[in-house]
Amino acid sequence: MKNVKSMMNEKKAANISQRQRFFLVASFCIFNFAFCILAPSAQAQVVVDKMVATVNSGVRPSLITYSDLVWQLALQPDVPLENPSSENLNRALRVVISQRLILQEAEKLPSIAPTDEEVKIRRDEFIKLFPSQAEFLQRAASVGLSGDQLTEIIRLRLTIEKYLDFRFRSFTVVTQKEVEDYYRDVYVPRLRRQQPGRLVPELKEVSKEIETELTESKIESETDEFLDSIRERAEVIILSSV
Repeated sequence: MKNVKSMMNEKKAANISQRQRFFLVASFCIFNFAFCILAPSAQAQVVVDKMVATVNSGVRPSLITYSDLVWQLALQPDVPLENPSSENLNRALRVVISQRLILQEAEKLPSIAPTDEEVKIRRDEFIKLFPSQAEFLQRAASVGLSGDQLTEIIRLRLTIEKYLDFRFRSFTVVTQKEVEDYYRDVYVPRLRRQQPGRLVPELKEVSKEIETELTESKIESETDEFLDSIRERAEVIILSSV
């Protein structure tokens, strides 16, 4: 066994705080379909499971298995599932480790648990990320991902999202001066560079757009710092290579 605390300080490409990718990822939603309707060709393959890592052993949830990694890949459109590469598996491992760390923090606040209605709404959004319902069902079945397991994954991911929103979005403030500075120093030069000849809109026309962009940037930065902090305190042990 190998303690890999230092491994978890990799560049921020692995951070959950890259919200547009993770929640993106991480905001994925899964729906609880009846797998009995699958055709025989879409029946689940046998996935040989193994323990891959532990995150803060003794704190729920801590154990990460090989199935956790291939399920992570299955829920990402366009990621190949047959003979997954070591690169994709290790990327999935970093994401799942980050998810577990945040969940362990989120479970200290049980009031943020998502409701059944929130899970249902996110389910409907998620299916649109795939070309069709049938393709999603095939991907899930190909890695042995059941309806109950899908439901649990979406609940955990929504818990992560609600926790991060509670911890950061509620307290993020963007001032008018920040909006004005960004408009002058970033927005206008960028627009002129990318779309020369286009009429530059006045500040009042794009003020809300800029405020949203600055808010998301602040949340991402603060989430990065939060993840760095909990990684430094975490005990992550790799039990098997992937």
